[in-house]
Amino acid sequence: MPDADSRPFLLLAHGAGGSIAANYGPVTERLSRRYTLIGADYPGSGDAPRAAGPLELDALADRLTAAADAAGARRFAVSGYSLGGAVAIRLAARHPERVTSLVLTAPFARADAQMRLTARLWRTLVEAGDPDPLGRFLLAHGLSPAALDALDPAGLEEAVKEAGTGAPEGTAQQVELVERLDVTAELARIDVPTLVVSPAEDALVPPRLHRAVAAGIRGARLVGIPGGHLPFAEHPDRWAALLTGSVE
Repeated sequence: MPDADSRPFLLLAHGAGGSIAANYGPVTERLSRRYTLIGADYPGSGDAPRAAGPLELDALADRLTAAADAAGARRFAVSGYSLGGAVAIRLAARHPERVTSLVLTAPFARADAQMRLTARLWRTLVEAGDPDPLGRFLLAHGLSPAALDALDPAGLEEAVKEAGTGAPEGTAQQVELVERLDVTAELARIDVPTLVVSPAEDALVPPRLHRAVAAGIRGARLVGIPGGHLPFAEHPDRWAALLTGSVE
């Protein structure tokens, strides 16, 4: 393993309703063999206090930049997952001199009508405070049919309970940002090596939106992987291999 001081920096941008630990925890050990990892939870995730008002994409990008500054990282690659993909794109567009490469997993530049409907339902379920329907929504949209079918009835119900009760307190604000963000114009400004990882059975952020991100970034490479929206849950080794093989 390379010396810690010689490893490149990798910023981690998590998804809505997640955290650095939840989204990258299953692959952190493998990533850290090659990179010095830097992350910053969004308001209302992990130990970060919930924001007083609506979230803004620039502020989330600034949180990551501040984390990089605190770690002494002048230049870094960025891994953005789901909402974190838009955060990574905004950060790269604002600080092109600092970003060396991007890996965007299940990204979207703008939620289309179908995704906005899905996001609004998600937010409504979170705000209603009933963990059972929320857990069923999250499993149905997060995992692939094969992964769901692999659970026995008792295991499925336990997974529903876990998903429904584990939402960070800032989830509703993060999902509200998903509904209105738009980084479409920034795609053409990205001029670093970019990999877009597209889970084939993503029911939360449809693969057509992943493809649109890849098409909008000059020279971006699109790689499909099996499974649903949660590669860290279904295919962590394969996802980690892509991250470690593609980040410079």
